[in-house]
Amino acid sequence: MKNILILAVIFLIAGCNYEKEKKTTAMVDYNPYLATQQTPTKDATLAEMEFWQKRLEANPNSVVDLSKVAGLKNALFSETGDVTNLHQSEKMLQKCYELSARNKDTYLRSLAHNYISQHRFKEAKVLLDSAYAFPDNKHATELMLFDVSMELGDYQRADTLLGKVKNNADFNYLIRLSKWSDYKGDLDSAIRYMEQAKAVAESGGINSMKIWTYTNIADYYGHAGRIDDAYKHYLMTLKLQPDNAYAKKGIAYILYASEKNPSEANRILDSIMVTHKVPDYYLQKAELADYNGNLSEVKKQEQNFIEAVTAANYGGMYNTYLIELYAESAPEKALALAEKEVENRATPETYQLLAYAQLKAGKKEEALKTIETYVEGKTFEPKAAFHSALVYKANGMTDKVTPIKEELNEAAFELGPVLMRKVEKL
Repeated sequence: MKNILILAVIFLIAGCNYEKEKKTTAMVDYNPYLATQQTPTKDATLAEMEFWQKRLEANPNSVVDLSKVAGLKNALFSETGDVTNLHQSEKMLQKCYELSARNKDTYLRSLAHNYISQHRFKEAKVLLDSAYAFPDNKHATELMLFDVSMELGDYQRADTLLGKVKNNADFNYLIRLSKWSDYKGDLDSAIRYMEQAKAVAESGGINSMKIWTYTNIADYYGHAGRIDDAYKHYLMTLKLQPDNAYAKKGIAYILYASEKNPSEANRILDSIMVTHKVPDYYLQKAELADYNGNLSEVKKQEQNFIEAVTAANYGGMYNTYLIELYAESAPEKALALAEKEVENRATPETYQLLAYAQLKAGKKEEALKTIETYVEGKTFEPKAAFHSALVYKANGMTDKVTPIKEELNEAAFELGPVLMRKVEKL
């Protein structure tokens, strides 16, 4: 009996040590970046904006000044989440194109970039095709045409364009090759190419390139289960840009999904939301509440999200989120929105949402047809696999559910604890 007790204590200590080893984050690492009064990036943008705005007021038809202010408005959208800046930037870029006597392709690309941010992908493609007709800067246009082709599900054209811009020493090529590898389900290659892009960014010493690369590679590391590496790169981002909301959100997600610490994750989200006001955070807070079993808080945060999306002119930027929300409470509304989203961009990811909406609307046979025709074997996204499993299960195809369930267990961090509870019930 004594030996059994000793063994039990040893196992308990070992278990505690294991839990400590699993912990990745440390409050001392990220706490300095949660000071909500410190917004150096936004402050620098506003200071620069003041200079160019004064020039523009003196000469309202100056293409140079218009272009500068439009770019700064776009930056403010990224830094604050205020979508008004994005729409103001759009109008200024349209005026730049109309007024410019040369470099029209440049303004078409800038406007296309704005449309991509608004999820107006078809309109962005039209602009880029027009820009491609100009004799200059075709490489820059090809890069963006690749981006929009991926968003529209035109993977054959995307592949062709990737071949046109091939240059293993070029940052812009490497990050797109990484994205292509991820689309093909080759996460190891996606990480390898992003690491090569990171090396290029660091050798060039351009902070904006390093920041972009660090946050993106951190996401990939998370998907691969390399949580320590993900955390490290979010911190590297914050060292360069202390008010980077995306990196803070990434750390909050690690606290929730890996360390099961929703209260600390909530604390970080609260600090972000003071200065970066986008609807996404309400859904993340809803998920944290769901994890805690606080259903009234879940409903409250989901309603906050819906109100935030409808109060501002976001267009179709949050359709995918709304489809999943409405699928439970208003399936016909979700179905109409999903059909609209597929029309906007027909990708396996939008089709899996359509199938999910069809299933929730009581159309399980239609949902199965959608999955078999447009999703199965065409995407490696865990959420698509989960919705596919729900459709298969509803149609009595349990033989297809088991292997998907095993696959989803490998993506536990990416899916999060709340969704993994649902996976266990498949």
